[in-house]
This record gives sequence, structure tokens and C-alpha cells, in this order.
Amino acid sequence: MAANLAVILWGAFVRASGSGAGCGAHWPMCNGEVIPRAPSVKTIIEFTHRVTSGLALILVVLQYVWSRRLFAKGDRARRAAGLGLLFIFTEALVGGGLVLFEMVAGNKSVARAWWMTGHLLNTFALVAALTLAWWFARQRTNEEPSLPRKPFGTLLNLCLLGLTIVALSGAIAALGDTLFPSASLAAGFRHDFLATAHLFVRLRVWHPFFAVGVGILLLVVSGRLLLIEGTQSVRGSATLVAALVVGQLSLGLVNLVMLAPIALQLVHLLVAQALWISLVILRARFARPLEHPAA
Repeated sequence: MAANLAVILWGAFVRASGSGAGCGAHWPMCNGEVIPRAPSVKTIIEFTHRVTSGLALILVVLQYVWSRRLFAKGDRARRAAGLGLLFIFTEALVGGGLVLFEMVAGNKSVARAWWMTGHLLNTFALVAALTLAWWFARQRTNEEPSLPRKPFGTLLNLCLLGLTIVALSGAIAALGDTLFPSASLAAGFRHDFLATAHLFVRLRVWHPFFAVGVGILLLVVSGRLLLIEGTQSVRGSATLVAALVVGQLSLGLVNLVMLAPIALQLVHLLVAQALWISLVILRARFARPLEHPAA
């Protein structure tokens, strides 16, 4: 999980620094070489991302192999590790496609937004699978929340969907900020509402609205879990989700005012991943208990 989070953050730095074409339109080679000679800074940044991605893939493969040794067939930890293996390979394929089809660096096509959408959805699925593999391996018998599963499970599913939509709009907003930087906050707002502005610029205005709306939903659900008598672990998870929502909204406001500096973008992304992981764990607490837990 830690390795993949580092890869995700570095991938965002690759995009924000305009280094996505650092290895040219070559994949898995870098500028036609296994190890680039006399690389530029952008080549070093992109090549580092590829190397760390490869190491993360190896770790996920080892995790799956080890899960087969530890857990019986059908065990949830083993199934989650298998999904992690699937998504790490599709992650590599989508990343390679971005490079081969030149959906990186200064590419401003709408097709790039679709590629980014697929990439982000796969990344979220990968992180969720890794989270569940860890959670179910650690939690050998699911605890019974002293709360009704049906309404809260459905509400948390809605929260997960909402957070995914926020992340998609955030990816478009970040791409718009990278390709069309604004000289000031006022100038950025003017460009957002120009009919002649690029689609990425006109779409980025929706991200704050989605973020606030879904943030309120997350706070309401978390607050409901805190107010109703439940297990301490559920209340702890709900508290963490609520705290991360408040922190993320605050970071988003600062990010907007400061015109999205790269360092703050990375912090914003890290907190977003932490929120996603925490919400996945909270939802997992309401999973049905195993009828026959593996020994």
C-alpha cells in the first residue's frame, strides 16, 4: 500500500511538472533505451516513475503469492489480493497507453480526459483492493457492528460513489490548472466562465461544488454513525472520515487561493487517498461476517 501511494503521488508530480513525455512515445523502454543515457530532468522524473511502478507491481505480485500460502481458497483476503494483482496489471497497461498514444505533457485533447478517467478509476480500484486485502488479512473474523447493516451499507456505497465523482472532477481540474495556469484567482474565475475557454477550464469550476456537496454527505453519514450507539471501532472510523473531510475541504480552499502549487496539489492528493482508504475500511466494517472463517 505504501509503495503504491508513493507511485500515485509521484505520478501526479510527473503530470504537474509536465514530465509525462520525458521518455518520449516509448513504453516500456525510455527513449528507446532500457536505461536512458544523458537524461534530461524530465526524463529522470518519468523514468523514476516507471522504475517505482515496476517495484510496486512486484510487491503486489508477491502479496498475491503469499496470500495463496496463508489463506484458503475463497477467503476474502485472498480474493482482495487477487483483485489487487488484476488492477496493478491494468494500471500498467493504462499507463503505457497514455505514453504510447501521447496523452501526456501538453496534450490538450478531450481524449486525454477519457484516458485520465480510466486511469483514475483503475487507481481507486487498486487502492481499494489493497486496502481490503490488508483489512481482511488483519481482521480474521469480521466484528459485528451494533448497527443495522442495510441502511448504513447503502449510504456508505453512495459515499464511495460520490467520492469517486469528486476525484474525477478533481483530476480534470488539476489537468486544467497544469495546461492553462491562471495569473490570479480573479483571472482564473473569468476564464472558467468564458464560452471560448477550453473544455478543461470550463469543467474545473464544478470540482468545488462536487467536493462541498459530497463532503456534506460524508459529514452527515459520519455524524449519524457517531450519534447512534455503536461499536467503538465504527465510531473511530467515522471520526477519522469526518476529520479527513474537513481537512480536505480546507486544503482545497487553500489550493484554490494559492493557484494550485505543485507541492500543495500533492498534499491534497495524499489526503484524498487517505480519505478513500478510510471510507473503504468503514464500509468493510459493515460487510457480512464470514460463515466459515478460514483457520
